[in-house]
Amino acid sequence: MARRKFAREFKLSAVKLVNEQGYTIGQAAKSLGVDPNCIRYWITQLSGEAGMAPKGDGALAAENQRLRKENARLLIEREILKKAAAFFAREQT
Repeated sequence: MARRKFAREFKLSAVKLVNEQGYTIGQAAKSLGVDPNCIRYWITQLSGEAGMAPKGDGALAAENQRLRKENARLLIEREILKKAAAFFAREQT
C-alpha cells in the first residue's frame, strides 16, 4: 500500500477543525478519512505557527496550572496566618 501524501492546506484545515471548531481528534480523523495519529502529529507539527495554538485544551491546561500555583500560595498564606493568630492569642492570655 502506497503512502498517502497530504497538501499543507489539508493539514492546516485538519488542525483548525480540532483547535478552532472543537472537534475531537477522532471526530476530525473520521470526517476527513485519515488516521487519528496523523492529525495528532500535524497538531504538534503545525501548532507552533501563528494562529494555530489550540484554544480548548491548551488554554484550559494553562488556566489549570495558574490556578494550582495560586491555590498553593494561598494555602501557605493561610497557614502563616493561622500560626500568627495562635501566637498572638497566647501572648494576650
